[in-house]
Amino acid sequence: MVSSELEKMRAGHWYSCIDPELEALRDRARKAVHAHNTMAPQERGNMAPALKQLMASVGNDVYLEAPFHCAYGMNIILGNQVYFNAGCTILDTARVSIGDSSMFGPAVQIYCAEHHKEPEKRAAGLEIAKPVTIGRNVWIGGGAIILPGIAIGDNAIVGSGSVVTRNVVAGATVVGNPARQIEPN
Repeated sequence: MVSSELEKMRAGHWYSCIDPELEALRDRARKAVHAHNTMAPQERGNMAPALKQLMASVGNDVYLEAPFHCAYGMNIILGNQVYFNAGCTILDTARVSIGDSSMFGPAVQIYCAEHHKEPEKRAAGLEIAKPVTIGRNVWIGGGAIILPGIAIGDNAIVGSGSVVTRNVVAGATVVGNPARQIEPN
């Protein structure tokens, strides 16, 4: 039986994000993110140890430019040679899996939380977490937004400023708001 808000979040059920246990987990992530974002450039390796330990899994040669932000960290899986440019955000209320050799331009945002459509329930903090899966060798252009529940296939390209509202098939290039597939040149 699912009882705590954390268990509901992990199970993909409606949960209240206004919860002391979830707040404590977000606070832990804020501290790890702060440690990463305030590292001196000459100390910067792949990422701050506190942030790396927070994440579910981190491959080799991963680089997160500062500033970086995540909600929990514990739901993020990064493959080998993943690169995030400055200003990226991952709101990881659900699993976010990113394949090897994927690259993210500046200010890319990945969202997993979908808030309730009914105003009273939304005001009570009800949301549902939907996973985001990004394949291998994907390029996400600067300022793109990936919405909850999206899967992006291997070798796909998401153009700068695009809002991805539907799954992207392997090898496709999508652009715009909402993102739509374009034909190769």
